[in-house]
Amino acid sequence: MPNLVHHALVLNLHQPAGNLQELMASETPEILLALDRIPRSLWGYEDVARVHFSISGTLLETLNDPRFQESVYGIVDCGSLLWHYQNLALFRILGTGYYHPVLPLIPEDDRIEHLNRWLGIASHLFWRSDFQGFWPPEMGFCMEMIPMLEKAGYRYVLVDSEHVRPLESMSWQELHYRPHIANFNGSRIVIVVRDRELSNAQQSGMDFEWFSAETEARTRGCDFPPLVVTATDGDNGGWFRNPEHSANFWGFYRNLLDEARHSRSAIRPVFIEDYLDLHGASGEVHVETGAWNTGWHHGRGFMQWTGSQSQKDALTRVNEVSRVLHEAKRTGRPMEEAMWRLLRAETSCNFFWGESWVHRAHRDLDESLANLKR
Repeated sequence: MPNLVHHALVLNLHQPAGNLQELMASETPEILLALDRIPRSLWGYEDVARVHFSISGTLLETLNDPRFQESVYGIVDCGSLLWHYQNLALFRILGTGYYHPVLPLIPEDDRIEHLNRWLGIASHLFWRSDFQGFWPPEMGFCMEMIPMLEKAGYRYVLVDSEHVRPLESMSWQELHYRPHIANFNGSRIVIVVRDRELSNAQQSGMDFEWFSAETEARTRGCDFPPLVVTATDGDNGGWFRNPEHSANFWGFYRNLLDEARHSRSAIRPVFIEDYLDLHGASGEVHVETGAWNTGWHHGRGFMQWTGSQSQKDALTRVNEVSRVLHEAKRTGRPMEEAMWRLLRAETSCNFFWGESWVHRAHRDLDESLANLKR
C-alpha cells in the first residue's frame, strides 16, 4: 500500500442575512436539510471522521433566531443542529468574518470588526473561545491580514493553491501538500494550502476510487507525510443538497471513512491542528492577493466582485462610509446601528451577483449614514 495520505475536509457554510427567510418557499428546505445532513451522516464514525467547517456570522445569527427556529421546526430543529455542531470528535469550527466579506477589499478597521463580531457569537453558541484555524470568506487573502489574524489568536489560515509562491526551494508536492510559514512585518502564521483541482471535484461530484487514485498519484514520491486539503461550499450545489445517500457527497465520504477504518486505503482523515502538532510546518512562502475560483472565475484580481463599474462604485462608497464612521467612533459617539449596517453592506454576495445585488450594499450604506446623522 502507498504511504499514508492525511486528508483534511473543509466546508464553507454561508447564507447572507435574510436569505433563508426570503427563499422559504423554494430553496430554504434544501439548504437546511444539507446543513442537518452533516452531523447525521457522521454519527457512528467518530473514530475516523474529521470535518472542518466555517459558519458565517449571518448564518449563525439566523439559526439561533427563535422566530426562524419556530418557522422551520417541521423541517430542521435548528437548536439541536447547533448542538450537534459542537461535537469535537467530529468537527473543528474555523473562524471567519461575521458578514462574509472579501476581506482584502474592505478597510482594515472593518476587517477587525468582522473578526471580533464572529468570535463573539461563535464563543457564545459553541461554548469555547479557542478557534485555531481561520477561513477567509471566499478564500480572499492578502499578506497584510497576517498581523490581524495572529493578534486574534489564529494558528493557521487556509489559502488557495493558485496563490502560494515558495521563498525557498520546494518541489511541487512540498508546495501543495505541506503547511508553510508566512511572515509579514514581524507577524507570522501557518499557511494551509487548498488543492484547487481536487476541491473542484469535491464540489461537482466524484467517486472514491477516482479520488483515491488521483490523491495517490499527486502525492507519489513524497518523502514527508502529505496533507491534502479539499475545501468547498457545504450547502450549495446539487451534490451536497441531494437527499439520496448513494448520490450525494456524504455517500462518497462515508465510503472513504469505511475504507480508512479498515485500513483498505492510504487516505486518513485528519484535523489540521493534529497534523500540525505531529508534523509542524516547513518552509516560508509568500501568498499573492487573491480568492478561490468560482465558476468561470480564477480568483486573481477579485474579478468576481470588482468586474463591473457598479461593483467598483459600491466598493468605493464602502470605503468612504467606513472612513466617516470610524472617525465618528473615535470621538466616542454610539455607533452600533450604523456600524453593523456598514459591515452587512460589505457581504461578498452583494458584489458577487453583480448588478442584481449591488443595490443591497447601497441600501445598508444609506441606512448607516442616516443612523449616524440621527
